[in-house]
Amino acid sequence: MSTSENKIINKPATDPLDLLIFEGGLRIKTVWFDRELDLIVVLLNNKKIIKRPLSDFKTFSKANQKQLQNYENDGIGIHWPELDEDLSLRGFLKYELVHMDAPVRV
Repeated sequence: MSTSENKIINKPATDPLDLLIFEGGLRIKTVWFDRELDLIVVLLNNKKIIKRPLSDFKTFSKANQKQLQNYENDGIGIHWPELDEDLSLRGFLKYELVHMDAPVRV
């Protein structure tokens, strides 16, 4: 079998989320946690904010504040080494698209 047949070719992104991330340069700038409000707040480099319920993640509900703050951010993904948890910018964006028209719960 020829190895030239198995070469990886870089193709332009066609998925809208991939276009935003990989060609548009969208990145996670920082992340905050608020247990009282059951909230993860993600600040993007375009000054937009994405919010997710902290309770959506079982690993985080068991973690203390120090563990939550101990993360590595490469801009397109966040990794918590101590918790063995990874979240992606793509995942946050998909969640936001699905929930952007959701009614406010009181």
